[in-house]
Amino acid sequence: MIYLRTLIVAAALLAQSSCSIAADKINVFAAASLKTALDQVNAQWKAETGKQAIITYAASNALAKQIEAGAPADVFFSADLAWMAYLQDKGLVAKGSDVPLLGNQIVLVAAKDSKVDIRIEKDFKLAEAIGTSKLAMGNVDSVPAGKYGKAALESLGVWPLVEGKVAQAENVRAALKLVDTGEASLGIVYASDAKADPAVKVIGAFPDNSHSPIIYPAAVLSDSKNEDAQTFVTYLRSTKAKAIFEAQGFSTLIRQD
Repeated sequence: MIYLRTLIVAAALLAQSSCSIAADKINVFAAASLKTALDQVNAQWKAETGKQAIITYAASNALAKQIEAGAPADVFFSADLAWMAYLQDKGLVAKGSDVPLLGNQIVLVAAKDSKVDIRIEKDFKLAEAIGTSKLAMGNVDSVPAGKYGKAALESLGVWPLVEGKVAQAENVRAALKLVDTGEASLGIVYASDAKADPAVKVIGAFPDNSHSPIIYPAAVLSDSKNEDAQTFVTYLRSTKAKAIFEAQGFSTLIRQD
């Protein structure tokens, strides 16, 4: 009986220790397009502090809905302002913690060996360039990259001609993969995504005035009890983080701390 009680106590202490270790790690929900750069920032932060973020990547809309449903996240790093505002309106973002961190561009990409040569301008021949294949994009109703892409195509007058050729993906990295694997001949992704995948090349960038500004905000969530959550968001503004983000094709929007 004493042996059994000893085992129970030991198991309880081990469980308590495991929970403590897990609590030390920050749960970050981040837009899929951030993966390459944010993984590097996280590794740098761990090297400097000994602490580590557990990062879940997906489309910003999917992550926001998961947070709304009670997912245990400490930090939200969105690919647009709209989904951050969505959570703010529901009281799920810690007041004063949100900050616009990064900018980006949307670009038209093709496989590395593609012969497509087209200039992005008003009424450009995108439908002809796609041919019988597909144009890969994030979901145009909910995924930020998809919404920016549709707005750009509408602004340039070509959306009605290509709408039926669009292959919509659950996030921008999934759209990139469709081009990478040849399932779509062209795709609209962020410049940072194109830089992260050597199997694709950029055909051209969409004019900034063809869509709303691309802004990535980050914030601590109101339900977070992790004291390091704000420290991690602050680190995203550091000089070292800035260098990593810019090397991966992002622009930085604020001064570095």
